[in-house]
Amino acid sequence: MSNFQESTQKKIMQRAELATEVQRRQQAGERCVFTNGCFDLIHLGHIRYLQEARELGDFLVLALNSDESTRLLKGPNRPLVPEQERAEILAALTCIDYVTIFPERAASGLIDLLHPDIYVKGADYVLAEGNQPDLKRLPEAPHVQAYDGSIQFIHYLAGHSTTALIEKIKHLP
Repeated sequence: MSNFQESTQKKIMQRAELATEVQRRQQAGERCVFTNGCFDLIHLGHIRYLQEARELGDFLVLALNSDESTRLLKGPNRPLVPEQERAEILAALTCIDYVTIFPERAASGLIDLLHPDIYVKGADYVLAEGNQPDLKRLPEAPHVQAYDGSIQFIHYLAGHSTTALIEKIKHLP
């Protein structure tokens, strides 16, 4: 295993190990930024989103939906890329400090465990009336609000989604 592969693998953590690391860094005065999602086929929208998220704090934790929870959210033909491969691809990005895989439909349990300072989602999770989270689509929001964490929304890059990419691939000659 190369040094790059080894350092990438070290960024992929189980829940308990991650909780210890996040707590250590927060006690040292660092701000934890947290986001979650399926991240099935990585595209420019994902990269810009993750880079912007990382700039909001001192370190970025990405909670990755497992294959099982991705199927629940996206349908029986997803994910296209298995969870361990998605985790390694994401961990290789310099803007991501830690990756953990979670089997639940929502990352609420991880938020309750880690208490990230800033929870980040795309602006497509905001209600049309303002900058309030769409609680039907964002079940993690009340968990963040319960400990007075901050919820930040990042601009959604229109036309860049895994679903749109899959549709484009389906229509290739």
